[in-house]
Parts: sequence; C-alpha cells; structure tokens
Amino acid sequence: MRSLLLRWGITAVAVAVAAWVVPGIHVYGPHRVWTVLVVALVLGLINAFIRPVLYGLSCGLIALTLGVFTLVINALMLWLASWITYDGIGLEFKVNGFWNAFAGALIVSLVSVVVSVFVGGKKKRR
Repeated sequence: MRSLLLRWGITAVAVAVAAWVVPGIHVYGPHRVWTVLVVALVLGLINAFIRPVLYGLSCGLIALTLGVFTLVINALMLWLASWITYDGIGLEFKVNGFWNAFAGALIVSLVSVVVSVFVGGKKKRR
C-alpha cells in the first residue's frame, strides 16, 4: 500500500513538472493540486490496464525501433489521460497536441526515474 501511494505521489510530481515546463500542457482553475493528483491517478490506471495491451500489439515496432516507440506509447497515454480528465471528468488539465504530449511524457518519465531513485528507499534483501 505504501509503495502504491509513493508511486502515485511520484507520478503527481512528474505531471506537475511537465505542466510547468511544457507550454502546451495546462492545469487551470483554483484546485490545481487536486487536478494533478487526479490526473496522476488516471494516468496510473491507464498505464496499468491499457499500456500493456498497446505494448503487446506493438512489440514488433518497439523491437524494430530499439525501444524508441515506447515514447510514442507514453505520449499517447498522457494524451488519453488529458482527454479523460478534461472531456470526461471535467477537470482543467489539457494537453494541446501530440508533440506537447510527447514532450510531457518524456519529462514525466525522466522526473519519475529521478525522483524514484532518491525517494524509492532501499529494497529488502532475501
């Protein structure tokens, strides 16, 4: 449970950094913190259920591009999270276009890795 909440917080920080850095990713409204937390939750659910299916369907393309196509899949997942939260739920989180989603997904990935290294803690040895 602790690691799930930690992963959710790391994703929320990464989404906030992406919204701050990429000019085409916007978080509007008075409840920005809650919006980012919900976006991180939606992104986590999308990554848990939809991304593995896309990885399976595009494994040949991923192998052909030596893994670079995973960035495209991550961008599509961020764009889908934006569509679900903006149009579906009504929150004020918007990603304008694929290239902004691509840059945002790259930043989310990098920030998640860096924060996980510092916050992740030590693994138990068996």
